[in-house]
Amino acid sequence: MNIKKIGYIVLGCLGVGLGALGVVVPLLPAFPFLLLAAFCFGRSSDRLHTWFIGTRLYKDNLESYVQGKGMTRKTKIRIMVTVTILMSIGFVMMHQVPVGRIVLACVWVFHIFYFLFGIKTMQSEKMEELAD
Repeated sequence: MNIKKIGYIVLGCLGVGLGALGVVVPLLPAFPFLLLAAFCFGRSSDRLHTWFIGTRLYKDNLESYVQGKGMTRKTKIRIMVTVTILMSIGFVMMHQVPVGRIVLACVWVFHIFYFLFGIKTMQSEKMEELAD
């Protein structure tokens, strides 16, 4: 096994760990860490990738987005609120770095626009059941 594959495996495991923690801890976003894990496991080995996409963690948080269906409104709001809180903390801590504040504000605005207009909002399964 070469060093590159080992690096992807280590990063993938780190992503799964942080993603699992992010599901429980409100201020830690799970989504980017699970995307990292999916990418790394896809690059490291087919066996790990198959295992990861079969986990409940992947299915509950990432599967619909990866399949191009989008995200539920609840998921999008949870991610946007979490990122807004975390970026606000960084914004406040950069009170002496105006350039950093500007960059952070631009990233935050892009993030909000991307989640509002770039990612499809799908109805949750509960809403679909009520509609039937």
